[in-house]
Amino acid sequence: MSVPPEYAWLFPIIMPLVIGLLLGAIIRRTIKLVIAISSLITILAATGYVSLTVQDIYDTSMEVLPRLFDSGQGIIDVIPYASASLLIGLGIGLWKG
Repeated sequence: MSVPPEYAWLFPIIMPLVIGLLLGAIIRRTIKLVIAISSLITILAATGYVSLTVQDIYDTSMEVLPRLFDSGQGIIDVIPYASASLLIGLGIGLWKG
């Protein structure tokens, strides 16, 4: 099955838009989840149920974050972040997602 040439130009525009919409919705929900978890950890640390320091958080983040953006395996190599339609979809996904 092949796509007719009069519709083939839509795929390079629509696919990054859809990817952007999905990323925006995922990022928006992730931010909500991170805020909820941070609030819970803050309350647990303030009441003494959890022993946690800023240095512990910093050390853990310095181990995890570089793996996300590592060239060859990271998320940066997969997402077409230079596409205008991706950025439009990302904005709509963050706004409405």
